[in-house]
Amino acid sequence: MLSPASLEQIDREIAKYPHDQRQSAVMSALRIAQVEKGWLDNAVIEFVAEYLHMPVIAVYEVATFYNMYDTQPVGKHKIALCTNISCMLMGAPEMADHLRQRLGVDFGETTSDHAFTLKEGECMGACGDAPVCMVNNHRMEGFLTADRIDQLLDELKSKK
Repeated sequence: MLSPASLEQIDREIAKYPHDQRQSAVMSALRIAQVEKGWLDNAVIEFVAEYLHMPVIAVYEVATFYNMYDTQPVGKHKIALCTNISCMLMGAPEMADHLRQRLGVDFGETTSDHAFTLKEGECMGACGDAPVCMVNNHRMEGFLTADRIDQLLDELKSKK
C-alpha cells in the first residue's frame, strides 16, 4: 500500500515512542501516507490502522478531525486560508474574495484543471503575520495582500 521509503519514515516515527505506544505515531503516519498518495482514502486509513495496530475508527477520527488531512482528492496545490479572528481583522475576508475570484472556486472546491484546492483553515499560530495561508500543509505564507497572492499563485502554476 505504501512504498518502502514511506514505511521506513513511519518506522522512524514509531521508534520515538515506547514499544507499546506505537499508535502515538498516527499523526505522522497519516502525514507520510498523504504526502505519498496525495490524499487519504479508506484503504490508506485502514492500512495505517493495521500497521499501527489501532482500530480503523480511531485512525479515521484523527484523519477527519484535523484539517491538514484530506479524505477527498485535492488539487496539486492546496491553499488553506486562515479565517480566524486575527486573520479576519487583518484582511482575510478580502484575501478570500481575491482567491475565489482568481481561482474561480469557493472554499472546499478544486479548480477544473485540478491544480488548486481552496480550503478554509483554522488558526495556524502565526497571528502576528496575519493574514496567513498554508500551502500543501508545509509552507506558510504571511502578510498576505492581493499582490502577494497573485505572486504565490503564479509561482505555484509554474511548478510542473
